[in-house]
Amino acid sequence: MFRFAVVVSRFNEEITEGLLRGALEFFAEQSIPTETVKIVRVPGAFEIPLAAKRLAESGDYDAIVCLGCLIKGDTMHFEYIADAASHGIAQAAISTGVPIAFGVLTTMTEEQAVERSGAGAGNKGREAAAAALEMAALFRQLDEGIGR
Repeated sequence: MFRFAVVVSRFNEEITEGLLRGALEFFAEQSIPTETVKIVRVPGAFEIPLAAKRLAESGDYDAIVCLGCLIKGDTMHFEYIADAASHGIAQAAISTGVPIAFGVLTTMTEEQAVERSGAGAGNKGREAAAAALEMAALFRQLDEGIGR
């Protein structure tokens, strides 16, 4: 049985809750029990990597799903946070060796974010959960092949 953690940003909550619903629906469709999925909420996208790293370091999870939403505004803030979040999530995965799926939207408009967080196959939270499951399964196969 796999164990997952989902780190979800509260900033742009109407969007991130849609991403979370998509991820949880995917896990349910794959018969992954809800008690094996821990949900951790953080203030914003900037805080996602550190929470993901801490969860990965715990050794309790086969993969982590990161969900957030950044919508471009009139200042450079978007670029700085998007860069920090994406690099931080990648670094957390590399440094811990635990798969961490990137489900942080970086959109130009709120309409684009709504479209990517709504019900159905295009939900990016769903896609991130699918990537996490695939990587968890791959790593388990690799570990078994190595004889761990």
